[in-house]
Amino acid sequence: MDPLKALADAERKPYWLDSLARPEPQPRLIGHTTADLVVVGGGFSGLWTALMAKERDPSLDVVLLEGRRIGWAASGRNGGFCMATLTHGLPNGLERWPEEIDTLERMGVENLDEIERTVRRYGIDCSFERTGELSVATEQWQLDGLTEFQDVIEEHGLDYEFLDRDQVRAQVDSPTYLGGLWDRAGGAMVDPARLAWGLREACLSLGVRIHERSPVRSMHDDGTSLTLQTPHGSATGARVALATGVFPPLLRRLKHFVVPVYDYALMTEPLAPAQMEAIGWRNRQGIGDAANQFHYYRLTDDNRILWGGYDAVYYNGGFIKPEYDQRDATFVKLAGHFYDTFPQLSEVRFTHRWGGVIDTCSRFSAFFGQAHGGRLAYAVGYTGMGVGATRFGANVMLDLLSGESTARTQLRMVREKPVPFPPEPLRSGVIQFTRWSIAQADQHEGRRNLWLRTLDRMGLGFDS
Repeated sequence: MDPLKALADAERKPYWLDSLARPEPQPRLIGHTTADLVVVGGGFSGLWTALMAKERDPSLDVVLLEGRRIGWAASGRNGGFCMATLTHGLPNGLERWPEEIDTLERMGVENLDEIERTVRRYGIDCSFERTGELSVATEQWQLDGLTEFQDVIEEHGLDYEFLDRDQVRAQVDSPTYLGGLWDRAGGAMVDPARLAWGLREACLSLGVRIHERSPVRSMHDDGTSLTLQTPHGSATGARVALATGVFPPLLRRLKHFVVPVYDYALMTEPLAPAQMEAIGWRNRQGIGDAANQFHYYRLTDDNRILWGGYDAVYYNGGFIKPEYDQRDATFVKLAGHFYDTFPQLSEVRFTHRWGGVIDTCSRFSAFFGQAHGGRLAYAVGYTGMGVGATRFGANVMLDLLSGESTARTQLRMVREKPVPFPPEPLRSGVIQFTRWSIAQADQHEGRRNLWLRTLDRMGLGFDS
């Protein structure tokens, strides 16, 4: 089908948020309130922080402030890949923290296990499926990379299965596949918006006070506590957890480390039984291809296909604007790639198209810190892998705020900061040249030019 025709009736809104299950918002903060802990941000990072703070100490008075609606930003717009990795993949972790990687991998699996237990404990209906993720090679250089990676996997005792061309096409049938690597235990598929809404209800059930449509405009430190000002009220907390992702931070220092990158996705109509039979996909793994500019895709509980990725777009100046949530050139490109991958689905149309902004840092995984004499903690920079890792980051923030040394706070990953980005306009030039170089590498059998090799040597190796 022609991509333009296939997109003609697609709603310009995130599929996950276009749901009758979306709860009514909690009331705005009006007037002044106090709390032991104030959490700023109602995405996964803030929700996990508030929930686990109450689980650690039920007597704690916790307030959560969200500027819009719970889960409306990245937490409700992503692909729903809830992965065990805390380092944006094993290769990135090995490159940066080789001496800690086994500990980080173990902590990541434990974190994912705890997410699964939390979903069950609170009865959160979010279509949680522990299916793992399949990385597929569509060109020979990608297959060579997956083959070489087997030695690393065996060295670290991970539960991956290498699949040749016939084996991977027996899992999911695409003529583009040359082989694959199935991470069986390291991931789950979820409906991310319903997970966020379920965490919201769990927080409320434990006594967390949530105020939506209450953006924090400023913060004042009186030396013993922090006061956060919203349009119609204020909240004073002995401790503050900052979970605002890429949005303008209350700590100005963070703007040097985080940039907004836009990611885009499509959702198909539900597949008919014959269409499902044509592609297989009985084990319902999440899938990503092994290019630098990669696609990610997965099935929903009603057998739609979410198809996203490839274009990771930085808009010069680093601005965040509502109009950036829609990018027709990318939608048409993604639709064409979809039909290239699954020609047997040539009659399938798309029902939704949307974008969202990701908090990207130069090490492509979260970093952490404190300010205001240890009364404030933050976790930011997940770079698109936050559905699972935000729970770990929330635990780190709570550990830091407690003042106690834990196995998490002792990690070099937690103690170190990424390399800051240069200021604008140099920042835009560097990022756009890097994006161009990545596209060139994909077009030339993965060969990285001098610029990308230089970034690799500096510990700034990048993919989309």
